[in-house]
This record gives sequence, C-alpha cells and structure tokens, in this order.
Amino acid sequence: MTDRIWLSSYPEGVPADIDAAQYPSLVALMEESFKKYASRTAYSFMGKNVSYAQTDSLSRAFAAYLQGLGLNKGDRVAIMMPNVPQYPVAVAAILRAGLVVVNVNPLYTPRELEHQLKDSGAKAIVIIENFATTLEQCIGHTPVKHVVLCAMGDQLGLLKGSLVNYMVRNVKKMVPAYNLPGAVRFNEAVARGTKAPFKSPAVKADDVAVLQYTGGTTGVSKGAVLLHRNVIANVLQSEVWNQPVMARIPAGEQTTGVCALPLYHIFAFTVGMMLSMRMGGKLVLIPNPRDLGAVLKELSKHTIHSFPAVNTLFNGLANHPDFNTVDWSHLKVSVGGGTAVQGAVAKLWLEKTGCPICEGYGLSETSPSASCNPTNSTEYTGTIGVPLPGTDMKLLDDDGVEVTTLGQPGEIAIKGPQVMAGYWQRPDETAKVMTPDGFFKTGDVGVMDARGYFKIVDRKKDMILVSGFNVYPNEVEEVVSDCPGVMECAAVGIADEKSGEAVKLVIVKKDPALTEARVREFCKANLTGYKQPRTIEFRTELPKTPVGKILRRELRGKK
Repeated sequence: MTDRIWLSSYPEGVPADIDAAQYPSLVALMEESFKKYASRTAYSFMGKNVSYAQTDSLSRAFAAYLQGLGLNKGDRVAIMMPNVPQYPVAVAAILRAGLVVVNVNPLYTPRELEHQLKDSGAKAIVIIENFATTLEQCIGHTPVKHVVLCAMGDQLGLLKGSLVNYMVRNVKKMVPAYNLPGAVRFNEAVARGTKAPFKSPAVKADDVAVLQYTGGTTGVSKGAVLLHRNVIANVLQSEVWNQPVMARIPAGEQTTGVCALPLYHIFAFTVGMMLSMRMGGKLVLIPNPRDLGAVLKELSKHTIHSFPAVNTLFNGLANHPDFNTVDWSHLKVSVGGGTAVQGAVAKLWLEKTGCPICEGYGLSETSPSASCNPTNSTEYTGTIGVPLPGTDMKLLDDDGVEVTTLGQPGEIAIKGPQVMAGYWQRPDETAKVMTPDGFFKTGDVGVMDARGYFKIVDRKKDMILVSGFNVYPNEVEEVVSDCPGVMECAAVGIADEKSGEAVKLVIVKKDPALTEARVREFCKANLTGYKQPRTIEFRTELPKTPVGKILRRELRGKK
C-alpha cells in the first residue's frame, strides 16, 4: 500500500485494516447470526416482524427447494423484487444452497430483463407477481427454467396477507395479467422445501456470491463478480467505520436500520441487509420509498439508529410536512451514497435530526463502499471522505502513472478486499479497468488533500448519475436509434434539482412527422424509468469531431 496519509484522519478506535478471513463465507456470517440472535427481529415489514430464527428456517427450506430443482453449486438465481421479506430469505437460501445471487431491478423492461437473464445464465428467478408480465414477455429467450412467484402479502400471515394481496391485485390494480405456466408460489416452494432434505455445500471465500449488474460504456450492462470474501470485507469495513457512533447506542438496545433503498442496489444489499445481519440488527423494509408519507408513517413506529440513503430521499423526507412525526433523536448514522450529497440538503438534515449525513463513495465493482467521511464528524465536507480500513486509493494520470502532487486531479483507482474479481465472462472489459498492480480504475476524476480526503471533480466516462443510478448514454442512444423516424441521437446528463442529474436526449429526425410523444412512448417500452429522457430536443444536426464522434460536452452546455 502507499503511504496512506488518510489514516491520521481516522476516528479513534477505527483500525487501519480488517480481517475478512474471519468468515469462510457469507453463509457462515449469516448462520452465526441466525443462532446468536435467534429470538430477535431481523426484518420489520408492514407491521409484521420476522425473527432471525424464522429467517433461518424459511431460508433453509427454500434452499432445499432450490436444490430439489436440480440446481448445482455455482448456478445463478435471479431475484426481481422490491423490499419485501422474501428478498432477504431468498438471498440467504440461494447462498446457503451454494448458488449465486443475480440482483435485478424490478422496474426493468422486457428488453433489459432479457439481457440480464441471458448474460448471467440464470436458471431460476424469484419474482414478485407485480412484474410477472415483464418476465412473460422475454422468458422464452432466456435460460430460465424455474419461476418462483411472490406476492406482497406472502409473509404477513393468512388474514393480513390475504387482505394486502387483495388490495394490491384488485383495488390498486398493481398486478397486470400474466401467464407463466409451471410457476410455483413462494409459500408453496417453502412448504415443499420443509419436507425435502437440505445438503449444506462447502461454500468458500473465493466462490462467487453475487452478480451485480452495472451499466456498460458499450451500452451493454455487465455483471460485476462479487465473491463471498468481497462482500464480507465490505460488511466488516462498514461495521468498524460506523463503530464510533454506533457505540453510543445504550447497551442491550437492538440497533435498527432503515432499508428504503432497493435491495437489488448493492448499497442496500451490503450496507443495509448484510451489515444488519452481522450486527443482529432490525431492518425496517420500505417497499416504496417514493411514497414519502407512507415512509414517514412506518418510521414513526420505530426507534431508528441507522439510515443509509441517497440525496433525493434525504431531501424529500426533510421537506415533507410529516417529517416531525418521526422521533429522530436516536439516529446515530446517516450515510449518503450513490450520488453526491448537496450541501443544502446536508445542512437541512443536520438541523432537523441532529445527525450529520456522512457522504461515502463506492461502486458496484467495490461491493460498494470504498471511502466515507468519518461518522463522528459534525460538518459537511463536500468530499467523499477517506478510504475505508484496508482500502488503498490513488490518482492516475492519462498514462496510468500515479499523480503525486496534492490537489492535482487524476482518475481514482481503488485497491482493497472489497474490489470485484472482474466482469462476468468479459475478460476484455475487466482488463480495461484493472491495473497490473490490482487497482480498479473508476472512471471518476478526483483530487486528494493533505489529510487524505478525496473529492470528485469530474467523470472520465460519459455516465449520467440519476438519483444514484448509473445511466450510460450509449445504451440510451442504442435504444432510441431503433425508434422509427430517428436518424441519429445523443444522450447527455443535465443538472436536475431533484435527481442530481437527468437524461437529455437530442435527436436528428429522419421522418419529419416524428413527435416527442412518439419518442417518449418508445423509451417507456424499452428503458426503465430513471433511464428515460427528462427533456427531448430536436435538431437538424449534432456537433461532431472531424472524425465524426459526437461531442456530448457541447450538447451538455446547451439546455
């Protein structure tokens, strides 16, 4: 490691390194918690608590069911659900059966879903019925042979569960008609697994745990291969990093975290679900974070200690009229990630809760956390903090040589036990981002100050960051160029008050009759919500270099 000048900025008691080898696998970490905290609540969802012991027995039964399907160690199983209790149960089951979790955004279009299922080679999928129609439209073109269907009320008991399912299906009309012959209901799968034998396979630290898909610069989403040891390391790094403030929770009081970010996003997966599991905490599952009133109503029932979120969520909640119905006085750590936290939002959050937002930084490729501001800091720094224990970060110039002058910009490169093994079945793409000495090149340009704090100043890649989600212009352009009437197009990011950035689409028409409404309709059918353009502009030509490369920077400047 380099000289790690940032260690002097660490809070007292935070170690320079962690020992990721203390668990042979995530399975060992989870099973330790199932036994140690058996009687505690693991998850709270719509007023129903699921204990660690219940999570243990449910996931064990579901693991036996998956093995009974003939799935073998290393096979991939996709999960396509919002934050419902079946999610963590499915994750635990998949890993206990020696299989690999493929996290899928439930709002994906059939085109996006088909790509991910094909690319990962998923043989099975656990999906909530609300999105079954999406799967129906593409399953025939994928390797998926087994479908487990979940419903919102599955884990709420017979009476409440039936009522919730009735409301979701018949009153709110949130389950479009679908036809998936052979699909098995989640509760039925668990019942079958309860009667079936379960063989606990030998799962090792270097086995693949998760395929976490991230946008591709080529317009194709690729799977970051996260090994068991990568996620374990990041859980332990996050735990020691939070320790200075979590140690203030009174002895005997169970830590309670909020999981409002979607579990398919690696930030919620690791820093929400897995960290809570390791600490024996209670995790409050929020299925729809956009319904701010419902979020606050749920949070008002709990004593909250930890809240990882993105800037838009902090901002939306802090400005909501019901904000003060929640008792925020127990909040110890608010971690901001996914996208830059704005100074005004950080100031308002601190005023209203007394708990500062600690901005962190990471990527799907780093499981995700790579750096963070100290959790006991009281001021907003406008930086991404310092590298986490066991993590090395350096800045590289365009030739890949380390920048040694303080304050000089360079591409942020990260090395640590949380860095992925590579991209799934894409050695060429892996080679582009990994240096010979094991650093991962992020594509983000940063500077470092004398205390070892890093600040992002630019992006090398043309990525657009919408509320913490990566949107790659190439993918948007590839889709839109298939829209009848489009001659050529370009997608760029523009500043947006709510989401940080939004997609702007500039089109040159082939057919003069092409309308904005037609383009929007086409985008809606082929791109999930956050990838869809906020603004659409028609032009007679696009600015280009002499060799014909579109100058996105020029388009960005003109709203």
